[in-house]
Amino acid sequence: MNIQLALIRRLAIAGLACLPLNAMAQDNWPSKSITIIIPAAPGGTTDIVGRMISEPLAKELGQTVVIENKAGAAGIIGSQSLIRSKPDGYTLIMGNIGPNAINYSLYKDLPYKKEDFIPITNVISVPNVLVVNEATPVNNVQELLTYVASDPKNQTFGSSGKGQSPHMSGELFMQRGNIKAEHISYKGAGPAVAALLANQFTFMIDNLPSSLTHIKSGKLKALAVTSDKRVADLPDVPTMKEAGVDNMVVTAWFGLFAPAGTPDDVVNKIHAAAKKVLESDNIKERFAQLGGEAGGNSPAEYAEYVKSQQEMWADIVKTANINMD
Repeated sequence: MNIQLALIRRLAIAGLACLPLNAMAQDNWPSKSITIIIPAAPGGTTDIVGRMISEPLAKELGQTVVIENKAGAAGIIGSQSLIRSKPDGYTLIMGNIGPNAINYSLYKDLPYKKEDFIPITNVISVPNVLVVNEATPVNNVQELLTYVASDPKNQTFGSSGKGQSPHMSGELFMQRGNIKAEHISYKGAGPAVAALLANQFTFMIDNLPSSLTHIKSGKLKALAVTSDKRVADLPDVPTMKEAGVDNMVVTAWFGLFAPAGTPDDVVNKIHAAAKKVLESDNIKERFAQLGGEAGGNSPAEYAEYVKSQQEMWADIVKTANINMD
């Protein structure tokens, strides 16, 4: 009997030794801190939202969540950093409409492809807002169109980076409004907003969260929002349609992605934690103050949404004949 027990013990130990190390690691996930790459500069919506969810997400996962800004090249630098990381769930990215949808049709030679990312869940959806410096002598969209068209010195607009939704929204606005302006690109919404506050260009269509504080303080004038209805926090600001610009509805979105090859059970654990955070009253209220709506959809649902956005923007870029290469 003792010999049989000893044999069973040896076989059990041998069986454990044969288990893949990554399977054992997945069972213990997370066992160390998690990094969320922000492919933009501090101060923009990607950064603001990433920092908002990092602390409650850390509490749900039982590990520290570190925010790491890697700005530049329309989110390409941060995206490259993610796909080069080990697919173990310890490095994620706060992706968005730019690098994860628009870029695929805007750039012929991207250093990454759609299949390099696993969508986990959408975090927030927000409208964009057309803003000008407080000193600009316009108070509505039609006055801005006249102001830009009247003098070449006024024909400039800024954005958080080439290919980002603010840039593309600016391009669409010029098409719809029949004006021309030079695009000035910055490494993120923070630097772009700072430049507009310094009156270094004429107008910008920014993600609402990164401009909202300055709108409320009076430093920036909001002329219109790109949503299909007015934003509760800015009830006096019209939609683009109300302001006389048709077919100008743009919703910016920001969500969590993992590198391809990340195990399904790890992805599901991240989603479950993120969903709980996004369903909390605190986060919903904070997002609402930014004019945004919290996400939380499943990885499969988010993958379908991202795919539909990629197809939609491919049509827009083709029609606009815009190419960044």
